[in-house]
Amino acid sequence: MTSNNSAETGAGGITIEVPTSDDWDGIYRMFSAAINIDGDPMSSAAERELFEPDRSLVARRDGEIVGTLGCTTRNIAVPGGVVPAAHGCRGAVSPTARRQGVLTRMMRRHFEDARALGEPIALCWASEGRIYHRYGYGLAIRRLGLNIETREVAIPRGAARGRLVEASPADVRDDLVKLYDQVQAQRPGWSERSAKHWDYLLAELPAFRAGATALRAIVHEGDHGFDGYALWRATGAWTESGPCGEVRVVEVVATTPQAYTDLWTFLLTVDLTRSAQVWSCSVDEPLFYWVGEPRRMSARMNDGMFIRIVDLPAALAARRYAAPVDVVIEVEDAFMPVNAGRWRLTGSPDSASCVATTDEPDLVCDIRALGAAYLGGASLTSLAGAELVRETRPGALAAADVAFRWPQAPSAFEIF
Repeated sequence: MTSNNSAETGAGGITIEVPTSDDWDGIYRMFSAAINIDGDPMSSAAERELFEPDRSLVARRDGEIVGTLGCTTRNIAVPGGVVPAAHGCRGAVSPTARRQGVLTRMMRRHFEDARALGEPIALCWASEGRIYHRYGYGLAIRRLGLNIETREVAIPRGAARGRLVEASPADVRDDLVKLYDQVQAQRPGWSERSAKHWDYLLAELPAFRAGATALRAIVHEGDHGFDGYALWRATGAWTESGPCGEVRVVEVVATTPQAYTDLWTFLLTVDLTRSAQVWSCSVDEPLFYWVGEPRRMSARMNDGMFIRIVDLPAALAARRYAAPVDVVIEVEDAFMPVNAGRWRLTGSPDSASCVATTDEPDLVCDIRALGAAYLGGASLTSLAGAELVRETRPGALAAADVAFRWPQAPSAFEIF
């Protein structure tokens, strides 16, 4: 529940307040218009099941909703652990209410509420990154989009070493949930899923299908049972010269390299298809080391998920570090001064603490840099190149850089 349910009135008589469940239709209508899409009843009904009124904010002017900022309550995997995080969503302001500080007011309250509820970080997928930089978000996950020419990138493997079974996602849902839960806690950037999140993922919404088939599942059984799955769709396109269908990969989850290889081998050899499209995969995707012609995957790097640290000592103490680290960080945070100041971070692969200190700093960091580095994806050295980190003690940057990294790059493929 949000920490403050009172309405706040600002410029132009616009109030910021917590909505009720009765406000959903107005929120959905306003948000759809703001992002230039036509909403539909089926999508509205599905998204409503994820709506948490007590974690949301609306801006009203004369009773009309002119701004919205949503949030879902979920945990997320971070290096060495799992932490509660404010999953921000549906952030938008009506064109007639822009340039009046509405989003700034909602964002400030969003951060304050998350901090009060014990969520040390806030997350979002940004429609435009420059909007969120000014609120202290850092780019924590970069994603690779792939458009694979499947006849050019065959995985040089023999027959599958496990058993592949096609199934309806609904029929194997319990298995999907169990396997995802097993993997999720070990993959920085992956959010936990409750039943309602699975309902939404498996919903057959028009926007999800976009001219493709219904969602399909392929599951993998290894020597020790069910150890991987893929969710995918396909198109049935044809030209005068024959089939040219496309496989659209939604997600691939596996607990063994063998399962991962077998699943991808299947996805790249589906009958009557000539390409495979992946919206988001990790920057350390194993496919690049398997295939003979990686250029034929037409990889494109994009921004992915952004992180805003809202409770700095709690956030840095909640994760683990790849190498021992003892560093004093002076943090600059104009939007949330409570995070500003000097902090001593002491960490290792097994434990961590972060406390206020008056000692001289080893590093000076913009809060955006710590958000970007939080999941182990962004290099502190690269962030120093962007002038978001400054070294004041020789050697401190290199040591901290090693500690903040993690063996597996963070990834995310689920928009929330």
